[in-house]
Amino acid sequence: MTRWFERLRSRFLAFLHDLLWVPIAWIGAYWMRFNLGAVPTEFWGAAWELLPLVMLICALVYSSFGLYRGVWRFASLPDLTRIAQAITVSSLLVVLVLFLLSRNQFLPRSVPPLFLLFQLIGLAGPRLLYRRLKDHQLGLRPGERVLVVGADRAGEMLVRDMLRDRSHQYNPVAFVDDKLRRQGGDIHGVPVRGRSEQIPALVESLGIDLIMLAVPTASDAQMQRLVELCERSGKPFRTVPQLKSVLSGAISIRQLRPVSIDDLLGRNPVQLDWDAIRAGLTDRIVLVTGAGGSIGSELCRQIIAARPKRLVLADNGELNLYRLDFELAARADTPDFGVYLVDVTDRVAMEQLFARERPQTVFHAAAYKHVPMLEGQVRAAVRNNLLGTEIVAECADRRGCERFVLISTDKAVNPANVMGATKRAAEVICQARAQRSSTRFITVRFGNVLGSAGSVVPLFRRQIEQGGPVTVTHPEIERFFMTIPEACQLIMQAALIGTGGEIFVLDMGKPVKIRYLAEQMIRLAGREPGQDIQIQYVGLRPGEKLYEELFYEREDLLLTEHAKIRAARRGLVVPDDVAAALDQSRVAVEQADTQGLVQALRALVPEWQAQPDWEQLQSEERPQSTPSIRSAAP
Repeated sequence: MTRWFERLRSRFLAFLHDLLWVPIAWIGAYWMRFNLGAVPTEFWGAAWELLPLVMLICALVYSSFGLYRGVWRFASLPDLTRIAQAITVSSLLVVLVLFLLSRNQFLPRSVPPLFLLFQLIGLAGPRLLYRRLKDHQLGLRPGERVLVVGADRAGEMLVRDMLRDRSHQYNPVAFVDDKLRRQGGDIHGVPVRGRSEQIPALVESLGIDLIMLAVPTASDAQMQRLVELCERSGKPFRTVPQLKSVLSGAISIRQLRPVSIDDLLGRNPVQLDWDAIRAGLTDRIVLVTGAGGSIGSELCRQIIAARPKRLVLADNGELNLYRLDFELAARADTPDFGVYLVDVTDRVAMEQLFARERPQTVFHAAAYKHVPMLEGQVRAAVRNNLLGTEIVAECADRRGCERFVLISTDKAVNPANVMGATKRAAEVICQARAQRSSTRFITVRFGNVLGSAGSVVPLFRRQIEQGGPVTVTHPEIERFFMTIPEACQLIMQAALIGTGGEIFVLDMGKPVKIRYLAEQMIRLAGREPGQDIQIQYVGLRPGEKLYEELFYEREDLLLTEHAKIRAARRGLVVPDDVAAALDQSRVAVEQADTQGLVQALRALVPEWQAQPDWEQLQSEERPQSTPSIRSAAP
């Protein structure tokens, strides 16, 4: 109410000022017409008699042109345009009305243009003077001089917060924006001074100390370009949070953060069919295995928004599970949930969990994922990724779950390593189950996620903090990347699209060279690759490929109802053959028979292409060991 009254008061005072200026302009025009001397009596009397009518006409015209929607503090070119239009129309209407009343008998021809000129001076002059005074005061304000990139809603929120809260000590000096219609205007008195390519020049000419990127809807390519321009300026830069904060009106200076690699490689926000997701998960009991991992924990956070009846967390990692338990317990919107410290390869424990919780939807994210490590740990890989999947899938089948969603990887396509082969075997297990079960067994396959525990991003960050070098296996190695939230949102959407037996492939965009990733992370840290921090190429590791694929050539990719999800269709598998290979795998795991493990994997994944010397190394009589890790797995 107070803000509304203050705004009404400001508009009334502006209207009163303009209205009081009308008699000054009107009488002044007569006085000027007669050379600043005595005005003849008949003209002088007519001027005063007509004044109330002139004031009424001007008041109506000024109001109709919206002269009081703006505030003097932020007077700009659009305001001056409206003033010019209003005084032109008011002057013409005065001439027309007086002509109809008296044929302009006592209205000299020079009075209307003089009246128009004096109106312009009286209405525009004080506004511009007031604006100039405030801008001068703003320029003298202490604090960092800020250039805001993006003159849209996010930029407006930032500047408003800076002007309102003096404790930040930020001084917004100018905007840059690539939209032509914004050039020459201003927001809250801060002018739009040019386009984004002028950032380096404006930083120098305006003495900018800090650049704020207020473009939450920018694509990865646009963000990369802006970051390069900011880097050329040599000044620090920050960015606003995600689009959802803009939509909720929650952007403030406190939320500014450094630009991360997610901002450069993350794409536009995923558009989800939340109605369908809620219909599939609301009031359901949902189980997430591997809940403490990067994907599993984010899935839990996303699932909460669908309001399940109960959320069941299962993981064999005590610390990660504790952290997630603590986080969810502190959230006000968390539904009823249960926590199980359990290994998916423990059949008895999993059967007890399913009997007690009776989940209706299962997201199976539990898996070993580190490629070089698993090359020397075949038994552990088969036991966890293959047999663990079979145990959870069998429990889901027996208990009549509605959906079972396997989280797979692009490394399962034409696998060149043990990890990829075991994940492809898990896909085959789910396909075989789908052919004989009322449970919908669905697989979701995608590439690397930024910031996960096993990705290069944390490794590169540590290496940069230590001053380098940053280790990359090969100059041409490339991978698909996606942010963790985007991947989890699409997993939920795919789970509800599937009818059973499908392998869904997420749209990962274009592959990114790991060399480029390293260079960008070095630059974001304020260093220059090759000068401040070196990039060292250490050679491909065991089981590593130069590039990954998202689907087989023999798989047909079909469109789905979601633009970022494709369905990979291939021939049916033979469930009896799968069962035989699983029996062989169990025996080989129990006997620690490496050759038996390899044969079982080959039976399930005949396309698995191990490295030439791999089988010879595995056949040596030695304990399973982990090869030296020289850089993280992309």
